[in-house]
Formats: sequence, C-alpha cells, structure tokens
Amino acid sequence: MSGSLLERIQNQSALIGVVGLGYVGLPLIDAFVNAGFRCLGFDVDQTKVDHLLQGRSYIKHISSETVADWIAKKQFDATSDMSQLGQADVVIICVPTPLNDSRDPDLSYVESTTRAIAATLRPGQLVVLESTTYPTTTRQVMLPILESTGLSAGKDFFVAYSPEREDPGNAVYSAAKIPKVVGGLDPESLELATALYQQAVVSIVPVSSPEVAEACKILENTYRAVNIALVNELKVLFDRMEIDVWEVINAAKTKPFGFQAFYPGPGLGGHCIPIDPFYLTWLARRYGLTTRFIELAGEVNSRMPEYVVSRLGEFLNDMAKPIKGSKVCVLGAAYKKDVDDPRESPSFVLMELLLQRGADLTYNDPHVPRLPKMRHHNLPVMESQELTADFLAAQDCVLIATDHSAYDYDHIVKHSRLVVDTRNAAIGVVEGRDKIRKA
Repeated sequence: MSGSLLERIQNQSALIGVVGLGYVGLPLIDAFVNAGFRCLGFDVDQTKVDHLLQGRSYIKHISSETVADWIAKKQFDATSDMSQLGQADVVIICVPTPLNDSRDPDLSYVESTTRAIAATLRPGQLVVLESTTYPTTTRQVMLPILESTGLSAGKDFFVAYSPEREDPGNAVYSAAKIPKVVGGLDPESLELATALYQQAVVSIVPVSSPEVAEACKILENTYRAVNIALVNELKVLFDRMEIDVWEVINAAKTKPFGFQAFYPGPGLGGHCIPIDPFYLTWLARRYGLTTRFIELAGEVNSRMPEYVVSRLGEFLNDMAKPIKGSKVCVLGAAYKKDVDDPRESPSFVLMELLLQRGADLTYNDPHVPRLPKMRHHNLPVMESQELTADFLAAQDCVLIATDHSAYDYDHIVKHSRLVVDTRNAAIGVVEGRDKIRKA
C-alpha cells in the first residue's frame, strides 16, 4: 500500500489535497505546484473558493497572476465540497487552531476537518496535519477519528505531523525555502511524508514522532514570545529611566555571539506567537505542572496595548488634551510590517481601548483598506484614511502601530501634531523630531 503511494509521490502523479486556503495553505499549494504536482484545495468559505477559481488571490504574497497560472496549467482546482477529499492521495490540513474565550486550545476546526476526511478515507491515503497545536494532538485527537472508519493507521492509511513555518511578507523564506520538520506515526508514514515534502521543500528534518514535531513548533514560537516579553518589560523600565531601549538593543546586537536581537512593540500579533505558548501552558496543567515562565511572558506581552494607550494619554495630557474627544489615527492594522494579515493584531486591541476612552478614532493601512470582522474584537466599520497633509494636521495624535515600509515617515511627522511611535519606525526623521514620543 505505501509502496504504491510512494511511487506516485516520487513521480509527481499523486494528487495533493490541501484543506484551508489561507496564509498557510496557499503558499503550500504554490510550492507543490512549482514541484510539478496537481493540487485540489478545500475551504468551507465558498467566497474564497470562488475567488480562486476566477484566478483571484486574496493574499498579498500569492498574486492573482500566480493563481491564474496554476489554473491555466491545470494544476489546481478548488472546492468547498468535502466529499471530494477521497480523490486526493495526500490530504494536508492547514486550518486555524485559535484559543477559545478561556484561552484554551480550540481544536474544533482540526476535529471537523478530520471527521470530513474520515468520511471519505480510503486505503493508501496519507493525512498530514500542519496546523500549529500542542503535542499529542495528532495521536490522541486525530487518530481515533480516522481509525473509527475501521481502517488502521500504518497499514491502510498513513498519518504524519509537519508544522507550518510560514513567514508572511518575507520573500526570502517562502514555503519552499524553509526546512520542514516531519514526524510520522510509524516508519511508513514518516517515509511517505518525508518523500512528499522532499519534492517541494528545500530540506527535510525527520524526527522520531509527531509529538516531537508538535513540540518543536511550540518551542520555536514560545522562544520568540518569551524573548519579546523580556524586551517589552525592559522597554517599560528603560522608558522610566529615560533610556532608549532600541538604542540599547542595537548596541547589544553588535556582539557576534550569545545575543539575538528581539524588539519591543505594542503587543503580539499573528497566528502563532500570541497563541502557541498558551497551548503549552494548557497542556502542562493537564500534566499537573505550571509553566510560570511562559505564563509570565504572556502576561507581559498582553499588557503592552494598555501600556501604549496609557502613555499616549500622558503625551496628550502634556498638550492639555484628554483622550476623550481627541482625534487619534492608528497607523497599521496588520500584525506586522508589509503584510495584509490582521490575525491577532495588537492594533485591534489598541483601537478598542482608544474607543473605550472616547477617542475620535481613524486608521490607515495600505495593505488593509477596510477593517475585517474579527472573532474577538467588536469594532465599527472603518476604512483606511488617506494620509494627506490636511488629514494629518487635523489629528491630535498619530499612533504608529505597524511600521509598514510604504509609510513616508518624514511626511507623517512633518504634518502631525504628535506622533506616538511603538516601533521605532520614525528613527530616521530629522525635521519635527520634537513631536515624536516612543511607547
């Protein structure tokens, strides 16, 4: 059974099914299409499917021209009909794994997708989970659902975990150029998953089990969350001491060993760093342990939006203005520079806090022309405002939340009354530096 699938993988005749056509799924499809495979994309959002079938992309770093080329070459199709999952030789799951309201892992998308796969599961298929999750998910959550069909993993079908490593907006590290960690439930599953990704990805890192691969992803992002918390905490301390934390970091990173630069900000954003460490703390509680270090980092990072708004209020107070009634424009809705991805963006928290305090709020983001609806945020319908000289002059405060390269910071500072910079983005501005405050 595995030999037949292995042959189809090696000669690129295997049909690759990808469930979840978002910031992880589409770049993955691009990597497989470029390697010569045919791909069938699945998503419950019919609007996304329709856009793709029309050759239109909704993700900045996968262009519409790229999608149209997939279709023209007859290497891509998309559907919301999960009953077609049985057509695919390989099914890769790239669905969201958010936190629920009590900050526990929400695996409902993984579970519903696995049930859909089980409904059409046939002998000889390989199922790979890429969604970020806690160790044991593949074995304890997915496997029982798949084996409820009466088929046996490692004999009739094959299962592996390979964590996504996407970096939106970074052309240097596309999905095909990032080493891929792979853990199989059994030797045959590992062999198949390794052979699969070897066709499309620069290098493969096989590990002994899905649990190791799952833990690897959690470690990568927890490492970042903890170090960002450290510099965020130092930012608050150094600010009180009137020391520029960015200058300190830039000096420290000249050391050629033993130091990696991390930078403070208005909070954590994206689909991984604000979420993944809480998977680990939740799992630790199930094992009767507490991860105090990780939980403290989460507390520090989650306080940053409140700190930024507090400092903004102090800066406005110096101008004899309260936040209530003041015109405040937030620059950046995306969670990081030069992307259109708003997931878990601290900008949404900042905007909510400012509205709660009565600010007359607007925003600008060249990559997010209209605020999308978010599961955990309730903001009014807003559209990005053009940063004309007159518009900027009319604002009491401009808050830089995301340091997009498209921003003309000289223009912004020149025409603004007050600029609160959370990213050290306006460091190169000369004229009007007295208007800049850091937070």
